[in-house]
Amino acid sequence: NAASNAASQDSPIVQEARILALCDPTDAYNEPLYSGPLPKGAKLLKIGTSLSDFDDESISQQHPNVIFVSHPKAREPLVQLLHKFPSVEWVHTRSAGIDFISSPGLFRSSVELTNAKGMFSSTLAEYCMMACSYFAKDLPRLMRQKSDVRWDQYPVSELRGATMGIVGYGDIGRACARLAKAYGMRVLGLKRNVVDDASLDDPCCDRVYGTEGLGEVMAESDYVLVAAPLTEATRGMVSAEMLGRCKSSAVIINVGRGPLIDEEALIEALSSNAIKGAGLDVMTVEPLPKESPLWKLDNVLLSPHNMDMTLTFMRESTEFFVNENLPRFLRGERLLNPVDKSAGY
Repeated sequence: NAASNAASQDSPIVQEARILALCDPTDAYNEPLYSGPLPKGAKLLKIGTSLSDFDDESISQQHPNVIFVSHPKAREPLVQLLHKFPSVEWVHTRSAGIDFISSPGLFRSSVELTNAKGMFSSTLAEYCMMACSYFAKDLPRLMRQKSDVRWDQYPVSELRGATMGIVGYGDIGRACARLAKAYGMRVLGLKRNVVDDASLDDPCCDRVYGTEGLGEVMAESDYVLVAAPLTEATRGMVSAEMLGRCKSSAVIINVGRGPLIDEEALIEALSSNAIKGAGLDVMTVEPLPKESPLWKLDNVLLSPHNMDMTLTFMRESTEFFVNENLPRFLRGERLLNPVDKSAGY
């Protein structure tokens, strides 16, 4: 909040931030970092996308201690940079998901890792509710009737009283739960660790399950929001078996990562009307191949992984690094959005 930020600015600077940007130099969203101004004590040493871009003796002599990452193919270069510059203490990624940089080399390192958790939650929550309404009010039928100049009344479903199951009750899940509650929905949350967790007392969540409760969440929910991070433990967690637990009237909404769901099993469930529909902002392979059956299924709402792409979303994420976490690092304070490297999020 503003008060804590102000207090942080009043604290003395105890160390410098010598930054390497593992980023596209032409990425306009990173202008707050590239062009500044940066907080006092912070300096951007170099921008590049591969190890060779940082192969300069003058960089080594300055002992870089921070890496900012936004390049989509940063996994291998990041590990190489950590090996080349053992002085690095902190890595920050501009995205909320870290699957694009996840590697044994990163997880074995001693660096602190932070991300942009929470930066994209509100717009993804809005998309989730839009997807719910798309199926509840049968928006495709409305559009067909308008195109056909046809006045044909039909019954619609209410969201009020329906159950939303949130698989991955983190920042995105909580943002969606707040909106779902405003609609009068019952909310079930599922997360890895529920012991002594604040979500147990969350007024927006009626019940919190551990991962062993996934089958129950799938069975009870009218709408299932998949918002978990992608790790080896969560890959394929929404399996054919779990989809088989769903009501025939259930809708699956995925804003996490495509591989969280067994896509072939999902296509089968949608094709056979074993479930009502799906709203997919993420897919197993992106861009979605033109031959994918998902394109032709009438009960699928597709978006090209852009439901968090507001006009300012990435710039705001870079500003978070520059204006929120950099001042904390310079003052030796606890960084926001730490990532548990052992868990992968």
